[in-house]
Amino acid sequence: MIFNVILFPDFETLDIFGPVEIFGKIGDCTLRYFSEKGGIIKNTDNVEIITDPLDSLIIDKNDVLFIPGGLGTRTEINNKIFIEKIKLLASKSEYVLTVCTGSALIAKTGLLDSRKATSNKRSFDWVKESSANVLWIREARWVKDGKYYTSSGISAGMDMALGFIRDIFGLEEARRIAFRIEYNWQENESIDNFYKQ
Repeated sequence: MIFNVILFPDFETLDIFGPVEIFGKIGDCTLRYFSEKGGIIKNTDNVEIITDPLDSLIIDKNDVLFIPGGLGTRTEINNKIFIEKIKLLASKSEYVLTVCTGSALIAKTGLLDSRKATSNKRSFDWVKESSANVLWIREARWVKDGKYYTSSGISAGMDMALGFIRDIFGLEEARRIAFRIEYNWQENESIDNFYKQ
């Protein structure tokens, strides 16, 4: 399984590396990193990742598109070229997973119209402004609607990643990975202790 991670300046560190830790435990997993123009992408925690340009990304039918959140989404949501590229890639991917405010970027493409989705509760009102046509669910750790998975803020991406593993590879595999990384997985996607913030 190939995970195509889409990055931009000021992405949220744990949005990426929590789920990547989990996906990396799947047998025969490939992780690839892309950004609009390629090169080194840096965030507010001074984490730097080398990426390939989005134009070089060719989607296979079994690929997963993975989009984090972070402060950079406030800029990228107004980047029409970036949004159009994400729309094309997401429409071709078998699954699309977003963490935190990454759901705002997919919502902006129109691909989440009439679908259920969630996002970071501290940025929820801003995310809702990205599209009035999405069925936004505030009280959810993560939401699955068709091929789209969206999660609440930051660490919720790990719960969603394990939920995705459960759906594709089975509950025991998800629990095996959670135990291996010593993570207390919130297995119920509808329980979110942070939604009232």
